[in-house]
Amino acid sequence: MSTCFFAQFKVPAYLNVVDIAGLVKGAAEGQGLGNAFLSHISACDAIFHLCRAFEDSDVTHVEGEVDPVRDLEIIPRNYDEEKLLTNLDKLEKVVNRGSNKALKPEYDSMVKIKQILVDEKKHLRFADWNAHDIECLNKYLFLTSKPVVYLVNLSEKDYIRKKNKWLIKIKEWVDANDPGAIIIPFSGMFEQNCADMNPAEKLEYEEEHKVKSVLEKIIVTGFKALQLEYFFTAGPDEVRAWIIQKGTKAPQAAGRIHTDFEKGFIMAEVMHYKDFKEEGSEHDCKAAGKYRQQGRNYTVEDGDIIFFKFNAGAGLKDAKKK
Repeated sequence: MSTCFFAQFKVPAYLNVVDIAGLVKGAAEGQGLGNAFLSHISACDAIFHLCRAFEDSDVTHVEGEVDPVRDLEIIPRNYDEEKLLTNLDKLEKVVNRGSNKALKPEYDSMVKIKQILVDEKKHLRFADWNAHDIECLNKYLFLTSKPVVYLVNLSEKDYIRKKNKWLIKIKEWVDANDPGAIIIPFSGMFEQNCADMNPAEKLEYEEEHKVKSVLEKIIVTGFKALQLEYFFTAGPDEVRAWIIQKGTKAPQAAGRIHTDFEKGFIMAEVMHYKDFKEEGSEHDCKAAGKYRQQGRNYTVEDGDIIFFKFNAGAGLKDAKKK
């Protein structure tokens, strides 16, 4: 693996982002795309909430004038509450009649959800949940259970001069309504200009204006919001990034490559990318004590480069047992 990052093929990690049409006032009552729109959001694992904070006579706003704080309020906070109460009422009738005791754990979780959402008026993602509660949350896909990253779209001029009259107001709203959420100011026009340039032109453009593209930051922040990370496998022909959930153990990470790797897992030989970059080669990482053998209980770290050793016959043995 000493020459692994000079391989012929590179397979990067990726973040799948779906562009969903913006909400209009009254969506929960059927305006615009209405509940169809809300169901589209529900199907996502996290939300990039895009806020417009620029004036442009050629780009109309559905509300007539630009006001990102008002737009943030349009997201129907009562959508989760309506969904919860409707389903809780149905569960309560079934459970109290004793006709389906199997639904009692789900009912108990929904009661806990009601306490957070309705009684305490908090977003569901701020509470602590056990495994069964999480099953219930995953079933109903409440909007407030999803992590949100706020992207504030500025004019290119405001982005370059790093000033905009709405930024403080947006920060105040997020602090009050979604404490701890990340806000990333960017400029769609600036990013578009960068996208149309080759690397040398882009670097010159960024240096000229003394600001950089934040596209990479947006992607990495989205990864972290989803509790995702990646590790590398590498060889003379290919370097590949594999996406895993944060906290994944080595055997399960091996299983992302092939189920037989997990079944026959023996060990993982690991070095971190930053160590590889600092030392310059696999050989030098070993000499510096930064190349380690790890067992089943090793938790993979973001940016690990891993060589898995496994029993190639383990999968066949399991198949015979069946």
